[in-house]
Amino acid sequence: MNAITKIGFLKGADLFRQRGLIGDVWQHAHSNATVDVIDPASLEVLGTVPDMGRDETRAAIDAAQAAFKDWKARTHAERGALLERWHSLILENEEDLALLLTLEQGKPLAEARGEIRYGASFVKWFAEEARRIGGSTIPSPTPDRRILVLKEAVGVCAIITPWNFPNAMITRKVAPALAAGCTVVIKPSEFTPFSALALGVLAERAGIPAGVINIVTGMPIEIGNELMANETVRKISFTGSTRVGALLMRGAADSIKRLSLELGGNAPFIVFDDADLGNAVEGVIASKFRNGGQTCVCANRILVQAGVYDAFAEKLSQRVNRMKVGAGTDDGTEIGPMINAAAID
Repeated sequence: MNAITKIGFLKGADLFRQRGLIGDVWQHAHSNATVDVIDPASLEVLGTVPDMGRDETRAAIDAAQAAFKDWKARTHAERGALLERWHSLILENEEDLALLLTLEQGKPLAEARGEIRYGASFVKWFAEEARRIGGSTIPSPTPDRRILVLKEAVGVCAIITPWNFPNAMITRKVAPALAAGCTVVIKPSEFTPFSALALGVLAERAGIPAGVINIVTGMPIEIGNELMANETVRKISFTGSTRVGALLMRGAADSIKRLSLELGGNAPFIVFDDADLGNAVEGVIASKFRNGGQTCVCANRILVQAGVYDAFAEKLSQRVNRMKVGAGTDDGTEIGPMINAAAID
């Protein structure tokens, strides 16, 4: 069964969008250029998204800024209620979102379902936190003055997300921004844009106003440069490589943007002589093989004390040999394909 046929199994076909979202309009790139999105299991083209650039990104920023005044003026309870509705819709569409995620990213359906629930939990959490945004009163050094600290939304936020968790990394960034009264421009990975676009559809259904969430798709350089240079953008949140994080820091410096960066990890898994080897092996499986090893906290080195080295290696080898490798949509698959050839090289 090819990738396009599998898309037909979506119960909500409207979730599969092949256009970006700017304001209240789902649109193509001005140039009509597109980027192919590949199913990593079959290497077939799953669909296309617009290859947007500087102009479309600027339009998305303008739309977010136009929506900001009304959105930040809403009460915390109003914003929280809309996030609650978004959360409910995500869970109601869990199977469709999981299938879409697996088709574009490759991870097994069981892991994809877990990511959808994990991603939804952020929306739920920040829907509740919206009601608890408060300031403080600070003792004054003089008796005739009172010092009040009030918290305000910073403004338009740029959300740049990776391909390894294309659903949860968006909700983890967007939900707190919306709860605080900010509006967002999302740049999902060009490898996995459909999960982001589906979340945009559900946000519309939830009643989140036009312009509060904007999604620009395409190759990263032009979009990223505009997000860094545009002074309307007041914050950038990015999950990805340390190299790109450094570029964003430099690019954001001229306009003094706030930054939240979650960058690449370097994590060893250590097994000592007194370890329970069965538990240690299962720990490696969970740490190293989750998402095919494509997470920032996956172990990239396994350090084993000499006294248990041979026994551990034997147990680990037996356990790995029992794992099923295949397409993420196949029954029983434990390890799906890598995202692309570059991930292997």
